[in-house]
Amino acid sequence: AWVPYRSWGWAAAPVGPHRGLGALLALIPQRAPRWLPACRQKTSLSFLNRPDLPNLAYKKLKGKSPGIIFIPGYLSYMNGTKALAIEEFCKSLGHACIRFDYSGVGSSDGNSEESTLGKWRKDVLSIIDDLADGPQILVGSSLGGWLMLHAAIARPEKVVALIGVATAADTLVTKFNQLPVELKKEVEMKGVWSMPSKYSEEGVYNVQYSFIKEAEHHCLLHSPIPVNCPIRLLHGMKDDIVPWHTSMQVADRVLSTDVDVILRKHSDHQMKEKADIQLLVYTIDDLIDKLSTIVN
Repeated sequence: AWVPYRSWGWAAAPVGPHRGLGALLALIPQRAPRWLPACRQKTSLSFLNRPDLPNLAYKKLKGKSPGIIFIPGYLSYMNGTKALAIEEFCKSLGHACIRFDYSGVGSSDGNSEESTLGKWRKDVLSIIDDLADGPQILVGSSLGGWLMLHAAIARPEKVVALIGVATAADTLVTKFNQLPVELKKEVEMKGVWSMPSKYSEEGVYNVQYSFIKEAEHHCLLHSPIPVNCPIRLLHGMKDDIVPWHTSMQVADRVLSTDVDVILRKHSDHQMKEKADIQLLVYTIDDLIDKLSTIVN
């Protein structure tokens, strides 16, 4: 039997117990979904006031559970291509969605030079604890994928699934430790590592040495990762920032047995081309469907 898949109006997948992401992807049309080009957001900017911590800028779309929380990459804003596409997709399904800026980034309060992975971890937990209603699917991009794992460890009762896009677990620390001794000493003296990146307007990311050293306390790949929920890890094989092997390591380390790693041969680190976004929203939808089946 074939049915229109949710609100897209396409014949998508056979109804039955064996329908999964593989069957879904096999039937992806060779065009973008109707809603994709627009991505015009009408959610208003709000602020989460925290007495002893910087206030966080966020946009919240109300809707059904499970909700979706997008966790951005290093110094990335809530208005990126993936964040906007996810919100638009959630709007089409009637599901809740939250996107936000880390403290010291975008519209949030704070100083980016004083940011640490631990502080951003607290930001993510504040969003989950104070803004999210009911069970949540976390979508973490790059460094956000590292933080989503920490959030799932800290809030197992609320985080019901994870989707990582170029998950950068431990990557910043690993890349720094691979530098020549002389260069590491130079970074320590200057207090800043100018890490080359074609994704930055300046051609480099100026990473504070203090950020790297603090991040060492949050590394996960050295031991089993106590996360048991469904996990989907998407990664481009042309990623020159986070090797796709990192997603394989994460898959190996997590305790969950429901883990899929999906590699895209020609995608880069950002994974924001139309086909990449299609894959991302299909993955979200498939997890929503899976979780609904479990509940029912």
